Amino acid sequence: MARTAKPVPAGTAALVQLSLAGGGLSPTLRAAHARLVSPALNVWRVEAPARGVIAALRAEGLLAVAEPDRRLIPFTHLSSGDPLLPSEWWIHDVGDDQTEPPPPGVPVTVVDTGLDLSHPEFKSRPGTTPLNPQTVTTGDDIHGTAVSSVIGAPANGIGLVGVYPQAALQEWDFGDGSLSEILAGLDAASKRGRGVINFSGGFFSGFDALLEQGIDRALHRGAIVVAAVGNDRQSGNRSFVPASLPHVLTVGATTQGDRVTSFSNRSTALDLAAPGVAIPVAVPTFYDPSGYASFDGTSFSSPLVAGATAWVWTVRPQLDPTQIEDVMRHAARDVGPKGWDRDTGFGILSIPAALADKTPAKDPQEPNDDVNLVRPHAVTASGTRLTTPARLRARLDVTEDPEDIYRVWVPAHARISASTHSASNVNLGLWGPKTRTVYERGSALRRDLVAFSQRSRSRPDVVSGRNSTAGGAFYYVDAFLGKRVGEAAYSLKVSVSRP
Repeated sequence: MARTAKPVPAGTAALVQLSLAGGGLSPTLRAAHARLVSPALNVWRVEAPARGVIAALRAEGLLAVAEPDRRLIPFTHLSSGDPLLPSEWWIHDVGDDQTEPPPPGVPVTVVDTGLDLSHPEFKSRPGTTPLNPQTVTTGDDIHGTAVSSVIGAPANGIGLVGVYPQAALQEWDFGDGSLSEILAGLDAASKRGRGVINFSGGFFSGFDALLEQGIDRALHRGAIVVAAVGNDRQSGNRSFVPASLPHVLTVGATTQGDRVTSFSNRSTALDLAAPGVAIPVAVPTFYDPSGYASFDGTSFSSPLVAGATAWVWTVRPQLDPTQIEDVMRHAARDVGPKGWDRDTGFGILSIPAALADKTPAKDPQEPNDDVNLVRPHAVTASGTRLTTPARLRARLDVTEDPEDIYRVWVPAHARISASTHSASNVNLGLWGPKTRTVYERGSALRRDLVAFSQRSRSRPDVVSGRNSTAGGAFYYVDAFLGKRVGEAAYSLKVSVSRP
């Protein structure tokens, strides 16, 4: 039976395989000026448009196979002769050899020590933008060059090739690594719009309000942060920020055997892992005369994910920041215990799977984890508000997106009602106009919490309240996870009935 291996689009040339040895004498084939390209396989090339010829050959009983003639994708970034390519074992591990990266698109910003712009990998590299002066003078300054090479070392026949060699690469030299410089780098990168920001370092801290606000503001501007989970596994496994903060794509390190490394932190915030041992990197020549070295660490797993994320986002520009984060997590190649675990997250980075992964649902109004993220003149000038009547679907995650707050205008003497439905346990609260945070306690809690509903399992939750004042005010609807629930999708309905 004749079959079509791949659909032949209109206006496209085709390859046809004939079922009979003498089929080349077909008047249809001769009239189309078909060219014999493989006598052994009896395959002919038919110029565009080819659909009519294919239909005629099928009617004559001569067609065995038809498919479009198409171009081979040359893996130029892996055939450029860079001498360290054979030692870049991670290329096969993350699927970088299964497809060709796109031209420059979504930028990657490295917030780190300065980039050595005189290095052979970078001195004539197109698409390399310093966002501030780059200083590389001592052994303490080599890290940024090494991290940047993992992302974007070009396929130029020299040294090594990065995960996304054509990437639009931006550099922020954080000087002494102070929080002030980190915040400035976040601002400089995110005000340029959509992009990926890599942090291959962190602070010993379970929480940092200013850094969290900087990351939330970056997300609001359309940028996401990728961060290394840390190398502290054998020295207390301390938590680092920004890796442990919500809305950060947190990365651990794996070995050539697809196991967690001996140093990569265990973390409830871990999203995925990437190769992190024996990683070839570029370094300033004052550190090594060859200009290259081999390093271990989550510092080099993180840029693999950052570069790959920019690659996937460039190919799939319709995704918003939370969707691209979800794609990178869900497309990871599961290793270790089935499903998510604290050693490798959802699994090891897979570029081909991320390119093909289904589009996840949007998560509206993110970031909206607390009141300061939705009211004006806090993290953003305008804040966000929910226009009523409202029906929406959203998601919660205990580490990445723990709470959803919606700011709703309630006229004087009007009543507000809200309800949630979820297959998991999503609870609901209603907070008054003076609320500063949904984590209030004591007298502030008694003053501001208007209503709450914490029904068990998947039972719907409903809250309501009335603005009894003579003026309109903003109230806050608060959706949050029930106890021992790790993640949930939910639907929310909010209405305001005027007096």
